[in-house]
Amino acid sequence: MGWCVMKILVTGGAGFIGSAVVRLAIMRGHTVINVDVLTYAACLKNVASVSENPLYKFEKVDIRDRDDLDRIFLKYEPDLVMHLAAESHVDRSIDAPADFIETNITGTFNMLEAARKYWDARGKPNAFRFHHISTDEVFGSLPASKTIQFTENTAYDPRSPYAASKASADHLVRAWHETYRLPVVVTNCSNNYGPFHFPEKLIPVVILNALADKPLPIYGDGANVRDWLFVEDHANALLLVLKKGQVGRSYNIGGENELSNLELVNKICEILDRMRPRSGGRYAELITFVTDRPGHDERYAIDPSRMQRELGWRPSVTIDEGLEFTVRWYLDNETWWRPLLNRKGVGERLGGITKMGGGE
Repeated sequence: MGWCVMKILVTGGAGFIGSAVVRLAIMRGHTVINVDVLTYAACLKNVASVSENPLYKFEKVDIRDRDDLDRIFLKYEPDLVMHLAAESHVDRSIDAPADFIETNITGTFNMLEAARKYWDARGKPNAFRFHHISTDEVFGSLPASKTIQFTENTAYDPRSPYAASKASADHLVRAWHETYRLPVVVTNCSNNYGPFHFPEKLIPVVILNALADKPLPIYGDGANVRDWLFVEDHANALLLVLKKGQVGRSYNIGGENELSNLELVNKICEILDRMRPRSGGRYAELITFVTDRPGHDERYAIDPSRMQRELGWRPSVTIDEGLEFTVRWYLDNETWWRPLLNRKGVGERLGGITKMGGGE
């Protein structure tokens, strides 16, 4: 079976990263079955550009519902699975961890069992893949002053309910490979940013707060460091791992763009100063430092050398190029983000400001 005729089942395809994967896969000629329960952070407008394409199918399904998952596998008979569906916000996991346990752990278990049943029933085809998309937060925290980076061999050390739930899911996926020989690949990525980013994470929050002339809150002293990965680069990497990644192997995907939160926010402010000058001052004057959140990891840094060495992948945009593109996208797409601001809980944070607050 040729790669160009593959059917890919994508969970969480109406979310930020998932929708980027769906759009790119459809553009490359793959059939995509988007399975999403449409929680608060999902938005079908994210896939509006491909929603009328005959290669695109959508099913509103909760991955916590095993019977529904079995039905989807039987109905569509996918060649490949990309599992992105997850509760993904650290602050929310601290306030309400139960949703993260149910979706990220039990939901992943259900996906593995549904995929295993389907794979077994079809004679265990060699081409089948279960690609589990995870995060660098499973590795814990790195010292801000050191140059050490997370590798695929870094010991897990999750520090938040979100990170612990994703670490648990990673372990389940690897166990299903070792125990049942289910053909899996796992990827762990750094912080994503770009178009269609739901307005509760640091970059869209800063952009939209700035446009509203509201404070730009930064946790602690703003020294926490993150590696930033443009979401469309990530989608390209994920499809490459799905196609060429070695079964049973994990791959770290990073943007090679480490910045402190304060440096990042200042860059966004400088771009906005050029693109839409603020009346009566500069956007950086809105920066406000707020109480740090519990268990705020000091630094994340990805070593992406395995992706480069084995699969020939590197990010295509620098952080400056990606931020320019992202800020322009938000300026040009108010009809996308404006309705989302009215959703319950959008922008609620732990850091002392409860509306459109900061953090990543």
